[in-house]
Amino acid sequence: MKIVLTDFARPRLFPSTPRANTIQDVTALEFERYLNEHEPLQVLEGYAPFCKLFVYRNWTSTKSLTLPITDDNRHLLKSDYEARNDRELPVLTRWFEGVTPPIAKYFIPILYSREQMAIEGTPVDADWGIVGCMYTMEPSETPMAPITMLRNALGVEEGGSGVPIDRVAYARAVEFWRTHANWRG
Repeated sequence: MKIVLTDFARPRLFPSTPRANTIQDVTALEFERYLNEHEPLQVLEGYAPFCKLFVYRNWTSTKSLTLPITDDNRHLLKSDYEARNDRELPVLTRWFEGVTPPIAKYFIPILYSREQMAIEGTPVDADWGIVGCMYTMEPSETPMAPITMLRNALGVEEGGSGVPIDRVAYARAVEFWRTHANWRG
């Protein structure tokens, strides 16, 4: 089995100007090599049949990406309309600034099958393409942001996957993201 970083994920996980909230201590090539040379601790089902989540212990100083919102940090929340790339519509996004999160215990790469990558117009020469990665404290999935579910439902032409909204998963995600936010350094 072969895993590769996609052109979509690479600049988000390994930007040309490193940021504190991206993967630390390894290059994109080293990260990809590690995933291919080590068995995951577990494999979780993703939100669609073409999506899998491989759980690895964090071997870097990468910090947990998501933090609970508390009375002590609520004033550090920021928001703006942003797009992940120049082909997508900007959507409302919320994050912390000025926080110091703990080092994540796990990496959970989000993998799409070769077949799905081809459907989305970004074929890969591998079995799986990394489209994102969670840096977490627990070996379990952080719920997909509700706006990402909406984008996916809009279809490939709008930067999504074409998977319809699952109302139960959407409600679960809303409950989580009401009380959590990502951070930026």
